[in-house]
Amino acid sequence: MALNVIWIFFFVSAFLIAIIRLVFFGDTEIFPNLIQSTYENAKTGFEISLGLVGVMTLWLGLMKIGEKGGMVAILSRIVGPFFRKLFPEIPPNHPVNGSIMMNFAANMLGLDNAATPIGLKAMGELQELNNNKDTASNSMIMFLVINTSGLTIIPISVMVYRAQMGAADSSDVFLPILLSTFFSTLAGIIAVSVYQKINLFNKIIVAYLGGLSLFVAGIIYFFTVIPQEKIAVYSSVMANVFLFSLIISFILLGLRRKIHIYNAFIEGAKEGFNVAITIIPFLIAILVAIGVFRVSGALDYVTNGVAWMVNAVGFNTDFVPALPTAFMKPLSGTGARGMMLETMNHYGVDSFAAKVACTMQGATDTTFYIIAVYFGSVAVKNTRYAVTVGLLADLVGILAAIFFSYLFFA
Repeated sequence: MALNVIWIFFFVSAFLIAIIRLVFFGDTEIFPNLIQSTYENAKTGFEISLGLVGVMTLWLGLMKIGEKGGMVAILSRIVGPFFRKLFPEIPPNHPVNGSIMMNFAANMLGLDNAATPIGLKAMGELQELNNNKDTASNSMIMFLVINTSGLTIIPISVMVYRAQMGAADSSDVFLPILLSTFFSTLAGIIAVSVYQKINLFNKIIVAYLGGLSLFVAGIIYFFTVIPQEKIAVYSSVMANVFLFSLIISFILLGLRRKIHIYNAFIEGAKEGFNVAITIIPFLIAILVAIGVFRVSGALDYVTNGVAWMVNAVGFNTDFVPALPTAFMKPLSGTGARGMMLETMNHYGVDSFAAKVACTMQGATDTTFYIIAVYFGSVAVKNTRYAVTVGLLADLVGILAAIFFSYLFFA
C-alpha cells in the first residue's frame, strides 16, 4: 500500500511541477526530458538486475553452505542467553525461543529469504502465548523492533549493488554499516526495555551490551586516531579479511557436517538467480518513478530545502543528497533501494553521497512494512508503541550512518 501511494505521488507531483515549469517559465524541454528519463531509467533498472545475477548467485550459494553447515545454529547459541533476558514472558523451553534465535541469526547473516518465513513462524508462536489476541504483547514488540532496526553482520545486498555498478571497493561500506546498525539496534532495545521495565543492569544484559559497546567503541577510537588518508585502506582490509574468513568458516563447517558443499552452493546459487530475475519489474518501476521525480525538479526542491536548513545551523551539507534513501527506508525497502541506486547512478558509485546512501540503506530496515506484515499475519490490530520505538531506532541508525560516513569517507 505504501509503495503504491509513493509511486503515484512521484508521477503526479512530477507532472504538476512540469506543468508549472512549462506554463510559467516556458520550459519546453521539460516533458521531452521526462519521457527520455523513463526510457533511460528503465534501461538502467534492467541492466542493474541482470548484473546482479552473478554476484547474487555467488553470495546466496555461499550462504546456503553456511546455513547447512550450522552457522545459523551457532549464532543462535551465542546470542541465546542475551535474548532470553529480553523476552522474560516466554517460557524457557517454548518452541518460539528456537524460532526467534533462528530469525535473528538469519537476519545477521543477511539470509532475508530464510529470515522472513522463520519470523512469521515466530510471530505465530508468540501469538499463541498472547492473552489479548488483538493487542501486541511485550515479546512481540521487542521481537519486531529488533527486526526493524536492521541488525545485520553482512550487508550482502548493498555490497552486491555496489559491485555491480562498478565500485572500486564494494565492501568499503561494510564497517560503517555494521557500526550504524549496531547503534540502531541498541537504541531499539533500550527504548523497548524502558517501556517494558526490563532491567538493563542485569549481569547478562550488561555483559552482552557492555562487551559489544566496548568493541564498537574500540573500532571507533581506532579509526579516529589513525591518519585520515589510511582510514579507507584499513577499513577495506579489515572488511575483506573478515568476509573471506567467513567464507572459509562456512566451508569448514560444511566439511565438519559432512554436507556436499558443491551441491549446497548450487542450491543456494539457484535461489540467487531467481531473486535477481524476479526483482527486474520492481526495480524498473521504482527507478522510473524516481527518475521523473528528479528530472521534474521535485527531488531537488526537497533536498535543497533540507540543505538550506542544515546549512543554517552551521553543519556540512555533503550528506543531504543521500537523504531520500533515509526518508524512504521506513516505508519501503524497494523504494529505498531505488533511491540508493538512483543516488549512485546520479552522483557516481564512489561519491560521498552514494556511500552515505548505501550506509543508510544497510543501517535500518523497513519499519512500517515489517510491522504491517508481521502483525498482520496474526491479526494484531493494536500495535501499542511498536511504531514509535521502531522509528526511534531508525532515526538513531540514520544519524549513525551520517556520522560514520563522515568518519570513514569524508
